[in-house]
Amino acid sequence: MPYYKYAAITDSGGNTTGVVEAISVEAAQDSLAARGLMPTSVSETSAPGGAGGGESFLSQLGTRLQKVKPQDLILFTKQFKTMLNAGIPVLQSLDVLEAQTENTKLKAAIVSIAADIKSGTTLSKAFAKHRDIFSELYCNMIRAGEISGTLTEVLERLIYIVDHEFKVKKDIKSALTYPAVVVTALVIAFFVLILFVLPQFVKMFDKMGATLPLPTRICLGIYDVMIHYWHVGLILLGGSLFMASAYFRTEGGKIFRDGVMLRLPIMGPVFKKAAMARFASIFAILQASGITVLEAMDILGGTIGNHYIARDFRNLREKLEQGRGLSGPLRSCPSFTPMMVSMISIGEETGNMEEMLKEAARHYDYEVEYAVSKMSELLGPVLVAGLTGVVGFFAMAIFLPLVEYMQNAMKGGM
Repeated sequence: MPYYKYAAITDSGGNTTGVVEAISVEAAQDSLAARGLMPTSVSETSAPGGAGGGESFLSQLGTRLQKVKPQDLILFTKQFKTMLNAGIPVLQSLDVLEAQTENTKLKAAIVSIAADIKSGTTLSKAFAKHRDIFSELYCNMIRAGEISGTLTEVLERLIYIVDHEFKVKKDIKSALTYPAVVVTALVIAFFVLILFVLPQFVKMFDKMGATLPLPTRICLGIYDVMIHYWHVGLILLGGSLFMASAYFRTEGGKIFRDGVMLRLPIMGPVFKKAAMARFASIFAILQASGITVLEAMDILGGTIGNHYIARDFRNLREKLEQGRGLSGPLRSCPSFTPMMVSMISIGEETGNMEEMLKEAARHYDYEVEYAVSKMSELLGPVLVAGLTGVVGFFAMAIFLPLVEYMQNAMKGGM
């Protein structure tokens, strides 16, 4: 359906503009009237937020490429919840959000959601059409809120989830910034030493007639390969990256990659604890929203953020369908910590699963926060050792021939 750009007067007397999807100008005007708006101008446009021609195409391309940041999603969810709590109808709330949202991609999604709802689509299905913005968990939570009639409570829980995960990812990213900078500097230093520094010393060694030790010969071998076979190296590197990228897009590749991530020293435990915290917090919210355990396993499998652990959820579902409970099958899953299994077992026995999951989530949140704070401290000595090793190796490659030459000169002088 075509899009129509409009300017209208709200029921409070204010002015608003936006884009609406409709089959004709008359349908667009009727749609605006249904929202309580009085259109003053309606004109066709080729894209949400666009204005036709090349400019419209560039606008549409920019909208598609733009990302919706977690802060934008948190603000949208907070405003949506506040308006629904105030008794404002969904369509009118979306219209206000459309006018206030600055992110063009999110604005276009809001326009599309409002148009779908007017055509009879449920709110959760309208949200599900924009999975690049609203995750599977987000859409399923909206569906649970619709079914149970607790949409505002569900939105409050979604705010917590999005905000919490944004903070965890931000902390992990901050902790990895220093190691990434050091590794980058180390790689640059390696290439500079090999390509520019070492050749100058080699010329001097040739003039002196010095016998080159093993470290120097190794560096020269690396230099010769990089100079004479760089194109072969680029082909091999490009081919390896392409094959690895293709493999990691497959389900088996994703499982292998995420399994390796969980086994990494220092960082692996952080990723595992973060996955446990995510599992417990999301599962607790799903339980409170009235979603069955079987449905929760499906949702968690797609939202846990780790394909290796998600594979366990698929196996769990088969065992749950046999009526074997949750804690029992969990014990056979190596991805889950003993503490998590124990907490779920107690929750099943006492009938207070939601509270036990919340306690587990709080515990692992603290564990993740502590582990992230210690990660930089633990990685520091490793990086220093690596840096020292590289610098020491090149120092040996450069100074050992000099030392040997001086020793031979002294012997000759005697």
